[in-house]
Amino acid sequence: MVPVTVAGMFKIDRATAADAASLTDLMHASSAYRGRYASILEGYAVTPDYLRQHHVLVARGPSGPAGFAALTEAELDLLFVADETQGSGLGARLVRRILEVARENGLTEVRVVSHPPAAKFYERVGARRIGTVPPKPPRISWSRPELVFSLSGNGSAPARETTAGQGDRRRIRS
Repeated sequence: MVPVTVAGMFKIDRATAADAASLTDLMHASSAYRGRYASILEGYAVTPDYLRQHHVLVARGPSGPAGFAALTEAELDLLFVADETQGSGLGARLVRRILEVARENGLTEVRVVSHPPAAKFYERVGARRIGTVPPKPPRISWSRPELVFSLSGNGSAPARETTAGQGDRRRIRS
């Protein structure tokens, strides 16, 4: 995949093991995960092993990473955009690029278990809600929207309910 410059400010390319600490910092700096939602990130880090095992794209700006997205099997696992970059279209561009990777790997859909406030964003960029993932106390005490991106070309998701963990689980080529 060829790196892309977004709005003349960001180059999107594959993350490397050397990006682990800066992506962890970006993730933990997110204001979306303060207060009620903070527990989900407690002790969580993007590790070099995670970056080697999964397809992770990073948007690099003049001052370092401004966002990243991760595809694990057939799931958009992580999507973070720096607070100061929110609303610039960078998140939508990262989603489009990660869906391109999924298509290149023969996937027909990509699942997202969304941070509740982010569900509307995913719907705006083409995902369809298919269910709800129940809480998993003690870290996750809230239900999370489950959405899917259909990659079959028609832009609509299957009209069905799923349970967490179901779906196409083919390995993504690294």
